[in-house]
Amino acid sequence: MSEAAQEHATPSNGVNIALSAEQLDACLRLVEALVFASVEPVRESSIRALLVGQALIAEDASLAPVMEAFVARYETFGVEPVPVAGGWQFRTRPDLAQALTRVIERPRRLGRSAMETLAVIAYHQPCTRTDIESIRGVALSQNVLDALLEDSLIVPRGRKEVPGRPVLWGTGTGFLQQFGLQDLSQLPRREELLLDVPNVAPAPLLDTQAGSASDDAAADVVPANDVP
Repeated sequence: MSEAAQEHATPSNGVNIALSAEQLDACLRLVEALVFASVEPVRESSIRALLVGQALIAEDASLAPVMEAFVARYETFGVEPVPVAGGWQFRTRPDLAQALTRVIERPRRLGRSAMETLAVIAYHQPCTRTDIESIRGVALSQNVLDALLEDSLIVPRGRKEVPGRPVLWGTGTGFLQQFGLQDLSQLPRREELLLDVPNVAPAPLLDTQAGSASDDAAADVVPANDVP
């Protein structure tokens, strides 16, 4: 079992109650079916409700034995259940990803401008469009925002209480799923991403038309987790 999965599979509360082999197998079949059939990551609260509803575990029983057995069940399979975005989801094993990318269509590529915008939002959320433009040093194309919204990578987080009340942007569940993160605390620290570069004057803020052209001309970058 992976370290991340093992940590996630051990809840902070719940009573450890021994399950018979038949009970455990029935639990595993239900959990397997639920995770497989769900488009979004399945939260443990949903798993618990399903097992309690089928009278397989008590309401105060720990899910740890079930989840640990669920992960162990797939140790030799080409897919594995992993904790993502606050729930559980089947993912292709990383060592098979390269072989699969030759036969499976890759998801839509994000341009450099979109990746930069997404990074700014991830590390500075909630932030406004003006904040993003100030940090990047170029005007933000509406097409970039639309693309990130369409892919559920960003979501509106209310409005900033300043004149004009601009929209505040933050990352959505799709962001965690796309990059295989359990939560935002798993993002690398900004200090770890900084490089030693010469001191240079910041680039002047370009107008919207120039910014859009720069965005469109940027090289494409493929996000992590190409293979679901």
